[in-house]
Amino acid sequence: MKNDRISRRGFLGTMAGISALGAMPATGYSQELKKQTVPKPRLQDIKVSKPNGLNLIVLIADTFRWDYLHFNGNERIKTPHLDKLAEQGTYFSNCYADGLPTIPARRVMHTGNSILPEKTKWVPLHDDDITFPKILGKAGVTTGFIVDTYHHFKPGMNFHNGFDSFIWIRGQENDKYISGPRKSVNPTDFTPGHLFKNNRTFRDRIVQYVLNTNHRKGEGDYFCAQTLNTAAKWLANNKGNNGPFTLFVDMFDPHEPWDAPPRFQKMYRDKYPFERYIFGYGVKLEDIQKKDIPILIDLYSAEVTFMDYCIGQFIEKLKRLNLWDNTIIVFSTDHGTHLGEQGCVQKQASLLNSCVARIPWIIRHPDKSTIGKRIDAFTSHLDFMPTFLALQGIEGYSAMDGHNIWPLVTGDKIEVRDKVIVGFTNYGAVRTKKWHYFQHVWGENPGHGPALYDLENDYEEKYNIAAKHPEVVAEMKKIMREAFKKEIS
Repeated sequence: MKNDRISRRGFLGTMAGISALGAMPATGYSQELKKQTVPKPRLQDIKVSKPNGLNLIVLIADTFRWDYLHFNGNERIKTPHLDKLAEQGTYFSNCYADGLPTIPARRVMHTGNSILPEKTKWVPLHDDDITFPKILGKAGVTTGFIVDTYHHFKPGMNFHNGFDSFIWIRGQENDKYISGPRKSVNPTDFTPGHLFKNNRTFRDRIVQYVLNTNHRKGEGDYFCAQTLNTAAKWLANNKGNNGPFTLFVDMFDPHEPWDAPPRFQKMYRDKYPFERYIFGYGVKLEDIQKKDIPILIDLYSAEVTFMDYCIGQFIEKLKRLNLWDNTIIVFSTDHGTHLGEQGCVQKQASLLNSCVARIPWIIRHPDKSTIGKRIDAFTSHLDFMPTFLALQGIEGYSAMDGHNIWPLVTGDKIEVRDKVIVGFTNYGAVRTKKWHYFQHVWGENPGHGPALYDLENDYEEKYNIAAKHPEVVAEMKKIMREAFKKEIS
């Protein structure tokens, strides 16, 4: 697919003279941006080609660490179904988010456009945004959106816009689904008291989640099982439509609350402090004790393995529907999370390292020549939409910051970018094959930065060597100035 727009809004060098921006003052950035503004395309003016007949299923699992896949070298974790999917497809091992967390990442996925250089915010999809399902609709593709990630359906978020059908599985995390009886839930039956002793918000979240899930009778009532079972029914109902389909499935697991079925939890630990131990989002970092972290790792691992099991069940149903041979299957996530790195638990923008910003990306294509390939070139959330359109043979829309990365698989290209930029609230990061650098972009709090890691000698990003390489730090800051259109001190 031809991509004729400025990649990362002018950063990646597709516009003549862009290198001059590095020497401009902050006011010059905004003036230059005004000069280079491209009129926003209108949906009614876009003409696209007919699809090639292949179906597409996109499976997004929220907060899935790339290194919690067994085939990525984590021998403790059990992910046999995703391992098999990767064996049967292509794995992109150097894929990164553009902007975090949940909703900023989804904006990028749905539009193919960067949310940088602005600070990453929870901005809804607007009615005039050109999105993935809208382009598919113009091409005659039937589209479905099945979601238990409740943030999509908060008032005004509008992420269902453009899909032919959309289904919301209610009750995840803090979804205001069941309102009572609140007095029937004692949080200390599920979570250590020290985690919410001075945190009313976390206490209320546990109560809400328990109320939302008290009806469960078996594994089929857990959220990712409900969502994928609903997705399988959608496939059965839509497989006979004229033309191909695209089904976008967005699951909140393995995001907190970590609350997998007992048999999956027991795969990692025989006994937990509670019969049903729930660890949810919103705990204050200072309230987490060192003894908690091994248990939290096991709770997260169980959630990952349960999701893997549900995906395996879904794929078997897809095969029984005779859809395997003409359907592309994608698996990915929005971001990872911290599980004790440098004292951090749950995703922390102040430590913007690979366990948060790096994402797994599997594409299983019916073309057998793509089986078992591993692509190490840099890819990004920005590339999702242009690649998905290209895989279904849809041409005619190119106003995206990302690239079709399938030529990396066919061997027609060896890279589409030489670095990736990531933003998460007040922080930004630059990653090249040699270096990873991050620091605060807005505000005064440096978090765990500024930090520079030598990826050739410190793959796990443990040793900050910024003080030893001021010349590299200066170059990284220059890149960040260009990417974020802002002075970086």
